[in-house]
Amino acid sequence: MGWLSKIFKGSSHRISEGQYHEKYGDDGVWNEPSNSLDTLSEYENEDIAHAIALSLSEEEQKKAKAIENAATLEEDEQLARALQESLNADSPPRENGHAYQPVPFLFSSGFRWICAGCNTEIGHGRFLSCMDAYWHPECFRCHACNQPISDYEFSMSGNYPYHKSCYKELYHPKCDVCKQFIPTNMNGLIEYRAHPFWMQKYCPSHEMDGTPRCCSCERMEPRDIKYVTLDDGRKLCLECLDSAIMDTSECQPLYLDIQEFYEGLNMKIEQQVPLLLVERQALNEAMEGEKNGHHHLPETRGLCLSEEQTVSTILRRPRIGAGNKIMNMITEPYRLTRRCEVTAILILYGLPRLLTGSILAHEMMHAWLRLKGYRSLSQEVEEGICQVLAHMWLDSEIISGSGSNVASTSSSSLASTSSKKGSRSQFERKLGDFFKHQIESDTSPAYGDGFRAGNQAVLRYGLRPTLDHIKLTGTFPC
Repeated sequence: MGWLSKIFKGSSHRISEGQYHEKYGDDGVWNEPSNSLDTLSEYENEDIAHAIALSLSEEEQKKAKAIENAATLEEDEQLARALQESLNADSPPRENGHAYQPVPFLFSSGFRWICAGCNTEIGHGRFLSCMDAYWHPECFRCHACNQPISDYEFSMSGNYPYHKSCYKELYHPKCDVCKQFIPTNMNGLIEYRAHPFWMQKYCPSHEMDGTPRCCSCERMEPRDIKYVTLDDGRKLCLECLDSAIMDTSECQPLYLDIQEFYEGLNMKIEQQVPLLLVERQALNEAMEGEKNGHHHLPETRGLCLSEEQTVSTILRRPRIGAGNKIMNMITEPYRLTRRCEVTAILILYGLPRLLTGSILAHEMMHAWLRLKGYRSLSQEVEEGICQVLAHMWLDSEIISGSGSNVASTSSSSLASTSSKKGSRSQFERKLGDFFKHQIESDTSPAYGDGFRAGNQAVLRYGLRPTLDHIKLTGTFPC
């Protein structure tokens, strides 16, 4: 009788004491006399037959719906199992700290995604959702090595994913000294030191672990390159060694070039002033024996002497022996006699040509000032104008060595004296720029502030008017 209740919109029926009760939900009850089923009219039989037909049709629809629901339930159960497998898996990979989920998913026929790697449809199975796209696991690949990324974390550069190890190899800075990755500090940040000119990057620890620097260019010695060790303990890189001047006779052509440089400025030195290349110990001893003069501490690399004394000079270029150490240094004593206000110019050996020349140009300006009667100048004025001449000489050398026909204001008259020099290597030009940078950025009051004041005066008024003003007032013109 269950199917019969459908035609009465869900009411319940029962036979009781000659009464038929029909309840329409909970709204109310109506009564009428009970009748036996076998006494139903023909019209009522037709209604019942029609109701039976309708009920059978609805039963068929219900069975079809049940089959469809069962299929949906089975797919939902498969999805639930897949999601549970994902939840039971290890922690998902992370994209620069943000997780991407390698979610396993089974797609129905009406719900499809396209793989961002191969541009084909992602069917049933596992897939990755990251970088605002969907991927087959084998299609999500490192931009560097082109291998699938299956790690728990990956790195990004631009719009490209990388294995963390590949990203580190490409983008994490390495120390130019030990060639290792520069470590992070206690805050997790990459911290390193860098030379202000050469931009050589290195671990902060190398400033305290005794790593040597080149005495010329100041670059630190890499672990895979052996610097040359001079007899006084100084280190010289191989590039600076290439043009290093090692003995007195080797320095004489450079001395003649700088004399011509001074002649080009109408500042010829008439007196014959000896030039000697010396070791550091001999330079320090000569400095102690000199009563006058200013010295650039903590290291002096050149002296203009006025006193008579005996100096040990380098007679022959030493050779490089085992362990890249200087060997067979031959020296001889040289007795200085006073014939004028200047007895000699001493230059420290073992420095590249451009640095040796800039020191020599500086000391020759000291000699010129003394020989021309510039007395009692302050240290800032005397050292400042000497640095101006050293800077001008470097400028002329760099211009002539580069093959350029254009000279700067301070060295425009020097092109002819430098034209005979051939073009320089790229490193030597860079080295010349570095020595200029050292003069320009010196922080000492005498050598740094003095140079900047003197250079400004020369650029504004010219060299000769500036020198005339110094002789009259002892100061730079404003």
